[in-house]
Amino acid sequence: MRPLFLNRLALNVGSTAAAVLLAGCMTAPVPVAVVQSPSAFSLPSHLDAVQKAATLRICTPGDYKPFSFQKADASYEGIDVDLMASFSASLGAKPEWIKTTWANLLPDLAAGKCDIAVGGVSVTTERQKRAFFSAPYMVNGKVPIARCVDVAKYQTVADIDKTSVRVIFNPGGSNERFARANFKQAKLILHGENVTIFDELLANRADVFVTESAEALTQQKLKPGLCAVNADKPLQYGEMGWMLPRDDVAFKSYVDQWLHLSQAGGEFQRVMDRWLK
Repeated sequence: MRPLFLNRLALNVGSTAAAVLLAGCMTAPVPVAVVQSPSAFSLPSHLDAVQKAATLRICTPGDYKPFSFQKADASYEGIDVDLMASFSASLGAKPEWIKTTWANLLPDLAAGKCDIAVGGVSVTTERQKRAFFSAPYMVNGKVPIARCVDVAKYQTVADIDKTSVRVIFNPGGSNERFARANFKQAKLILHGENVTIFDELLANRADVFVTESAEALTQQKLKPGLCAVNADKPLQYGEMGWMLPRDDVAFKSYVDQWLHLSQAGGEFQRVMDRWLK
Protein backbone atom coordinates (compact mmCIF):
# COMPACT_ATOMS: atom_id res chain seq x y z
CA MET A 1 0.00 0.00 0.00
CA ARG A 2 1.33 3.44 -1.01
CA PRO A 3 1.99 5.73 1.95
CA LEU A 4 -0.61 8.43 2.47
CA PHE A 5 1.92 11.26 2.37
CA LEU A 6 3.10 10.12 -1.11
CA ASN A 7 -0.47 10.20 -2.39
CA ARG A 8 -0.88 13.72 -1.06
CA LEU A 9 2.46 14.76 -2.58
CA ALA A 10 1.46 13.37 -5.94
CA LEU A 11 -1.85 15.19 -5.72
CA ASN A 12 -0.18 18.47 -4.85
CA VAL A 13 2.41 18.12 -7.60
CA GLY A 14 -0.27 17.23 -10.11
CA SER A 15 -2.43 20.14 -9.08
CA THR A 16 0.50 22.54 -9.27
CA ALA A 17 1.52 21.28 -12.69
CA ALA A 18 -2.03 21.65 -13.95
CA ALA A 19 -2.23 25.17 -12.57
CA VAL A 20 1.06 26.14 -14.21
CA LEU A 21 -0.07 24.61 -17.50
CA LEU A 22 -3.39 26.44 -17.32
CA ALA A 23 -1.72 29.73 -16.45
CA GLY A 24 0.67 29.27 -19.32
CA CYS A 25 -2.22 28.78 -21.69
CA MET A 26 -4.01 31.84 -20.35
CA THR A 27 -0.97 34.12 -20.53
CA ALA A 28 0.43 32.92 -23.81
CA PRO A 29 1.51 36.01 -25.80
CA VAL A 30 -0.80 37.05 -28.58
CA PRO A 31 0.89 38.67 -31.57
CA VAL A 32 -0.08 42.36 -31.78
CA ALA A 33 0.41 44.50 -34.84
CA VAL A 34 2.27 47.68 -33.85
CA VAL A 35 1.89 50.66 -36.15
CA GLN A 36 4.84 53.00 -35.99
CA SER A 37 3.72 56.60 -36.39
CA PRO A 38 6.31 59.01 -37.74
CA SER A 39 7.97 61.36 -35.29
CA ALA A 40 6.70 64.93 -35.37
CA PHE A 41 10.27 65.97 -36.13
CA SER A 42 10.40 63.74 -39.23
CA LEU A 43 7.35 65.31 -40.85
CA PRO A 44 7.74 68.04 -43.48
CA SER A 45 8.47 71.31 -41.70
CA HIS A 46 8.59 75.00 -42.54
CA LEU A 47 12.00 74.91 -40.87
CA ASP A 48 13.36 72.92 -43.82
CA ALA A 49 11.24 74.66 -46.46
CA VAL A 50 12.41 78.14 -45.45
CA GLN A 51 16.06 77.13 -45.56
CA LYS A 52 15.63 75.40 -48.91
CA ALA A 53 13.84 78.38 -50.47
CA ALA A 54 16.10 80.90 -48.70
CA THR A 55 12.93 82.95 -48.15
CA LEU A 56 10.81 83.49 -45.04
CA ARG A 57 7.25 84.45 -46.00
CA ILE A 58 5.80 86.76 -43.34
CA CYS A 59 2.13 87.72 -43.17
CA THR A 60 1.33 91.02 -41.45
CA PRO A 61 -1.47 93.61 -41.55
CA GLY A 62 1.21 96.32 -41.40
CA ASP A 63 -1.01 98.83 -39.61
CA TYR A 64 0.05 98.43 -36.00
CA LYS A 65 2.75 100.69 -34.61
CA PRO A 66 5.19 99.96 -33.03
CA PHE A 67 5.14 96.31 -34.18
CA SER A 68 4.68 96.40 -37.95
CA PHE A 69 3.80 99.38 -40.09
CA GLN A 70 3.83 99.72 -43.87
CA LYS A 71 5.32 103.03 -44.99
CA ALA A 72 4.42 105.06 -48.06
CA ASP A 73 7.16 103.37 -50.08
CA ALA A 74 5.59 99.95 -49.26
CA SER A 75 8.46 98.94 -46.97
CA TYR A 76 7.84 97.92 -43.36
CA GLU A 77 9.18 99.10 -40.02
CA GLY A 78 8.67 98.21 -36.37
CA ILE A 79 9.61 95.81 -33.59
CA ASP A 80 8.55 92.65 -35.39
CA VAL A 81 10.09 93.87 -38.65
CA ASP A 82 13.51 94.24 -37.03
CA LEU A 83 13.21 90.90 -35.24
CA MET A 84 12.10 89.09 -38.39
CA ALA A 85 15.10 90.46 -40.30
CA SER A 86 17.41 88.87 -37.72
CA PHE A 87 15.35 85.69 -37.43
CA SER A 88 15.26 85.07 -41.17
CA ALA A 89 19.02 85.64 -41.38
CA SER A 90 19.52 82.86 -38.83
CA LEU A 91 17.93 80.51 -41.38
CA GLY A 92 19.96 81.82 -44.29
CA ALA A 93 16.80 83.38 -45.68
CA LYS A 94 15.49 86.78 -46.72
CA PRO A 95 12.18 88.13 -45.37
CA GLU A 96 9.31 88.36 -47.85
CA TRP A 97 6.49 90.50 -46.48
CA ILE A 98 2.94 89.52 -47.41
CA LYS A 99 0.27 92.14 -46.78
CA THR A 100 -2.94 90.88 -45.19
CA THR A 101 -5.69 92.10 -42.86
CA TRP A 102 -6.53 91.22 -39.28
CA ALA A 103 -9.60 89.33 -40.47
CA ASN A 104 -7.51 87.30 -42.94
CA LEU A 105 -4.33 86.87 -40.89
CA LEU A 106 -5.20 83.44 -39.50
CA PRO A 107 -6.91 82.14 -42.69
CA ASP A 108 -3.89 83.19 -44.77
CA LEU A 109 -1.49 81.40 -42.42
CA ALA A 110 -3.68 78.29 -42.34
CA ALA A 111 -3.89 78.31 -46.15
CA GLY A 112 -0.10 78.18 -46.40
CA LYS A 113 0.36 81.67 -47.83
CA CYS A 114 3.08 82.41 -45.28
CA ASP A 115 5.43 80.69 -42.84
CA ILE A 116 4.81 83.00 -39.89
CA ALA A 117 2.40 85.81 -38.97
CA VAL A 118 3.54 88.85 -36.98
CA GLY A 119 2.75 92.48 -36.34
CA GLY A 120 1.39 92.77 -32.79
CA VAL A 121 -0.56 89.52 -32.67
CA SER A 122 -2.36 88.76 -29.41
CA VAL A 123 -2.20 85.18 -28.17
CA THR A 124 -5.79 83.96 -27.80
CA THR A 125 -7.34 80.54 -27.29
CA GLU A 126 -9.53 81.05 -30.36
CA ARG A 127 -6.48 81.57 -32.55
CA GLN A 128 -4.65 78.73 -30.87
CA LYS A 129 -7.36 76.30 -31.95
CA ARG A 130 -6.06 76.72 -35.49
CA ALA A 131 -2.44 77.78 -35.06
CA PHE A 132 0.65 77.45 -32.92
CA PHE A 133 2.21 80.46 -31.19
CA SER A 134 5.77 81.20 -30.28
CA ALA A 135 6.57 81.67 -26.63
CA PRO A 136 5.00 85.02 -25.65
CA TYR A 137 7.49 87.86 -25.88
CA MET A 138 5.45 90.66 -24.31
CA VAL A 139 2.66 91.19 -21.78
CA ASN A 140 0.43 93.74 -23.49
CA GLY A 141 -3.09 94.06 -22.10
CA LYS A 142 -6.08 96.01 -23.38
CA VAL A 143 -6.28 99.68 -22.39
CA PRO A 144 -8.43 102.59 -23.58
CA ILE A 145 -7.06 105.55 -25.49
CA ALA A 146 -9.13 108.73 -25.59
CA ARG A 147 -8.85 112.49 -25.84
CA CYS A 148 -6.70 113.65 -22.94
CA VAL A 149 -9.42 115.95 -21.62
CA ASP A 150 -11.72 112.92 -21.23
CA VAL A 151 -9.36 110.44 -19.57
CA ALA A 152 -11.07 110.72 -16.18
CA LYS A 153 -14.36 109.62 -17.76
CA TYR A 154 -13.08 106.27 -19.04
CA GLN A 155 -11.32 104.51 -16.18
CA THR A 156 -13.21 101.21 -16.26
CA VAL A 157 -15.32 99.05 -18.55
CA ALA A 158 -18.41 100.29 -16.70
CA ASP A 159 -17.39 103.91 -17.32
CA ILE A 160 -17.11 103.23 -21.04
CA ASP A 161 -20.18 101.04 -21.44
CA LYS A 162 -22.77 103.82 -21.48
CA THR A 163 -25.19 104.85 -24.20
CA SER A 164 -23.53 108.26 -24.47
CA VAL A 165 -20.09 106.79 -25.30
CA ARG A 166 -18.94 106.01 -28.85
CA VAL A 167 -16.49 103.08 -28.93
CA ILE A 168 -14.53 102.66 -32.15
CA PHE A 169 -12.62 99.53 -33.21
CA ASN A 170 -10.94 97.94 -36.22
CA PRO A 171 -12.38 94.73 -37.71
CA GLY A 172 -11.26 91.14 -37.47
CA GLY A 173 -8.94 91.06 -34.47
CA SER A 174 -8.90 90.98 -30.70
CA ASN A 175 -9.89 94.66 -30.46
CA GLU A 176 -13.22 93.94 -32.13
CA ARG A 177 -13.78 90.85 -29.99
CA PHE A 178 -13.07 92.82 -26.81
CA ALA A 179 -15.41 95.65 -27.78
CA ARG A 180 -18.31 93.39 -28.72
CA ALA A 181 -17.88 91.21 -25.64
CA ASN A 182 -17.64 94.03 -23.10
CA PHE A 183 -19.66 96.98 -24.37
CA LYS A 184 -23.37 96.25 -24.59
CA GLN A 185 -24.72 99.77 -24.00
CA ALA A 186 -22.13 101.96 -25.72
CA LYS A 187 -22.46 102.86 -29.39
CA LEU A 188 -20.08 100.62 -31.35
CA ILE A 189 -18.38 102.01 -34.45
CA LEU A 190 -16.62 99.62 -36.82
CA HIS A 191 -13.80 101.47 -38.60
CA GLY A 192 -12.03 99.77 -41.48
CA GLU A 193 -8.62 101.45 -41.15
CA ASN A 194 -6.65 100.86 -37.97
CA VAL A 195 -4.20 103.60 -38.98
CA THR A 196 -6.86 106.35 -39.05
CA ILE A 197 -8.82 105.32 -35.96
CA PHE A 198 -6.82 107.76 -33.84
CA ASP A 199 -7.74 110.65 -36.13
CA GLU A 200 -11.40 109.76 -35.56
CA LEU A 201 -10.87 110.26 -31.83
CA LEU A 202 -9.16 113.62 -32.36
CA ALA A 203 -11.95 114.72 -34.72
CA ASN A 204 -14.52 113.88 -32.03
CA ARG A 205 -16.23 111.31 -34.24
CA ALA A 206 -15.56 108.65 -31.59
CA ASP A 207 -14.72 108.73 -27.89
CA VAL A 208 -12.74 105.61 -26.98
CA PHE A 209 -10.62 102.98 -28.69
CA VAL A 210 -9.51 99.95 -26.65
CA THR A 211 -6.27 98.42 -27.87
CA GLU A 212 -3.01 97.00 -26.48
CA SER A 213 -1.04 99.20 -24.12
CA ALA A 214 2.02 99.35 -26.41
CA GLU A 215 -0.04 100.79 -29.26
CA ALA A 216 -1.85 103.22 -26.97
CA LEU A 217 1.46 104.50 -25.55
CA THR A 218 2.97 104.82 -29.03
CA GLN A 219 -0.01 106.71 -30.42
CA GLN A 220 -0.17 109.16 -27.53
CA LYS A 221 3.37 110.20 -28.54
CA LEU A 222 2.44 110.47 -32.21
CA LYS A 223 -0.95 112.11 -31.74
CA PRO A 224 -0.90 115.10 -29.36
CA GLY A 225 -4.25 115.36 -27.64
CA LEU A 226 -4.67 111.60 -27.16
CA CYS A 227 -3.78 109.81 -23.93
CA ALA A 228 -3.57 106.16 -22.93
CA VAL A 229 -5.76 105.43 -19.91
CA ASN A 230 -4.03 103.53 -17.10
CA ALA A 231 -1.58 101.80 -19.42
CA ASP A 232 -0.02 99.99 -16.45
CA LYS A 233 -3.40 98.62 -15.33
CA PRO A 234 -5.00 96.99 -18.38
CA LEU A 235 -8.70 96.19 -18.57
CA GLN A 236 -7.75 92.69 -19.75
CA TYR A 237 -4.49 90.75 -19.44
CA GLY A 238 -2.89 89.87 -22.74
CA GLU A 239 0.26 88.40 -24.27
CA MET A 240 1.81 88.85 -27.70
CA GLY A 241 3.62 86.31 -29.83
CA TRP A 242 4.23 85.18 -33.38
CA MET A 243 1.63 82.95 -34.98
CA LEU A 244 2.93 79.73 -36.54
CA PRO A 245 1.48 76.87 -38.60
CA ARG A 246 -0.32 74.41 -36.34
CA ASP A 247 1.39 71.07 -35.54
CA ASP A 248 4.78 72.10 -36.96
CA VAL A 249 6.71 71.20 -33.82
CA ALA A 250 10.15 71.43 -35.40
CA PHE A 251 9.57 74.99 -36.62
CA LYS A 252 8.06 76.14 -33.32
CA SER A 253 10.98 74.65 -31.38
CA TYR A 254 13.45 76.57 -33.54
CA VAL A 255 11.48 79.83 -33.26
CA ASP A 256 11.26 79.54 -29.47
CA GLN A 257 14.96 78.78 -29.09
CA TRP A 258 15.95 81.67 -31.37
CA LEU A 259 13.69 84.01 -29.38
CA HIS A 260 15.14 82.76 -26.08
CA LEU A 261 18.72 83.34 -27.25
CA SER A 262 17.81 86.78 -28.62
CA GLN A 263 16.36 87.75 -25.25
CA ALA A 264 19.23 86.28 -23.25
CA GLY A 265 21.85 87.90 -25.48
CA GLY A 266 20.35 91.39 -25.33
CA GLU A 267 19.39 91.80 -29.00
CA PHE A 268 15.67 91.55 -28.25
CA GLN A 269 15.81 94.29 -25.60
CA ARG A 270 17.79 96.59 -27.88
CA VAL A 271 15.04 96.30 -30.49
CA MET A 272 12.37 96.97 -27.88
CA ASP A 273 14.21 100.02 -26.56
CA ARG A 274 14.61 101.39 -30.09
CA TRP A 275 10.84 101.50 -30.57
CA LEU A 276 9.38 101.93 -27.09
CA LYS A 277 11.73 104.43 -25.45
